[in-house]
Amino acid sequence: MADVRLQRQRQDKARKYIERFVAARPTCEERLAAGKALRDKLPREEHAVYSPGPRRDDPVRILERQNASRLPQLVPVRYARMLESPFAFLRGSAAVMAADLAPTPTTGIMVQACGDMHVSNFGVYASAERRLVFGINDFDETFPGPWEWDLKPLAASAAVVARSLGYDDGLAADAARHIVQSYRQHIRDYARMGYLETWYTTIDEKAVLAAVSDEARRRGEKIMAKARQRTHNQVLEKMTDLIDDQHRIVEQRPFIVRETHTEHGQSVFEALDDFLQSYLESLGWDRRRLLDRYQIIDVARKVVGVGSVGTRCWVILLKGIDDDDPLFLQIKEAQPSVLQPYAPRVAPIDNEGHRVVAGQRMIQGSPDIFLGWGELRGVQFYVRQLRDMKGGNEFREGRTDRDTLPDYCHVCGWALALAHAKSGDPALIAGYVGKSEALDDAIATFALAYADQTERDYGLLVKAAKSGRIEVARGEAQ
Repeated sequence: MADVRLQRQRQDKARKYIERFVAARPTCEERLAAGKALRDKLPREEHAVYSPGPRRDDPVRILERQNASRLPQLVPVRYARMLESPFAFLRGSAAVMAADLAPTPTTGIMVQACGDMHVSNFGVYASAERRLVFGINDFDETFPGPWEWDLKPLAASAAVVARSLGYDDGLAADAARHIVQSYRQHIRDYARMGYLETWYTTIDEKAVLAAVSDEARRRGEKIMAKARQRTHNQVLEKMTDLIDDQHRIVEQRPFIVRETHTEHGQSVFEALDDFLQSYLESLGWDRRRLLDRYQIIDVARKVVGVGSVGTRCWVILLKGIDDDDPLFLQIKEAQPSVLQPYAPRVAPIDNEGHRVVAGQRMIQGSPDIFLGWGELRGVQFYVRQLRDMKGGNEFREGRTDRDTLPDYCHVCGWALALAHAKSGDPALIAGYVGKSEALDDAIATFALAYADQTERDYGLLVKAAKSGRIEVARGEAQ
């Protein structure tokens, strides 16, 4: 009797899979129409509204709660970096933005959201075929969420950076509008592409340079030329010294520290051995075989990013055939996404590093071949190559002019549209955003309002530093 019941269960499960794949799919036109119909539920003009409630959480308190799980000696460095400007504050406060976005209305169309979307989270990187492509380059906060939770923060960041560069609200709104316009136009193009064609699509350097003005093209060519030089050999030259005929990572305290033991007292190399067992299981057999050919030479702790400061991060130097065949891997702690408390429930996450890797593979066209995850003493990590032909735009007064900023924002909106097309339903989104400038104008208005909020929050952090509420590293925030 039990055997018959088990056989029926297997047959039922098999039928579910068959039904899943033989069921009719709605056409592109039907999905476009369904997206358009959502405007009746949520008019596009309503995206202009940013109205924080009287019970809005103190942004400094949100940052303090995050610091509870970080290395305490590095928290002052995090604050120092965030105090450089309102834009630096925005880069380090994804948790604040997530809390502010949570009560805002959305269409309910889900994508694999980046979760920390701002104009500095884009750049060029090398594909597995060693071509430079442009796209999102930070996935620590990635999580399933509404597409608006990426587009609105990206537009707001454009307004904040424009103001930080000394430009007026006219350019700030224009930069935000360029992001939304580009997103809207490109998501419509992706809506009519085949699924495989979309999956294989990347934004290569030729496409980027062809889409911008002459001045922006010259700036882009310099960024790409610099990225091509950022190889493992260049990192070897910059980060190491030759000691007793062996390369060793050079200390630059507190940003790069060579330690013999972990915070738990375990030998660094013993801990690394334990971690690598976990990490290798996340790689395909071919990548394990490739990595097995390398020898570990040195390891050091490294401070990275703005919002990530205080999370655990290590750099491993490995050697292949000889000293001219180096490989640098970065092991970075993965904590729960800032979107997780607010997003619809999903299947349980077995490892936060796995979440980061899965999200990156879903929305980035050519992910790192050594991308993987692991765990050590309950701390979850993901692994990627260090630098490896990565490059990005730097926003500095005198170096980012008012003519090139809108061009850069256009390309960022394009890359976000591609990411959402890979992970969501581009036709549904395209139907909603439409062909008119209604959404552009609405989110540009939101962006200016949120830029005001960011400046107020930045002021609160400055006040907290002056009062002694928070400790700030002095002269050590490089």
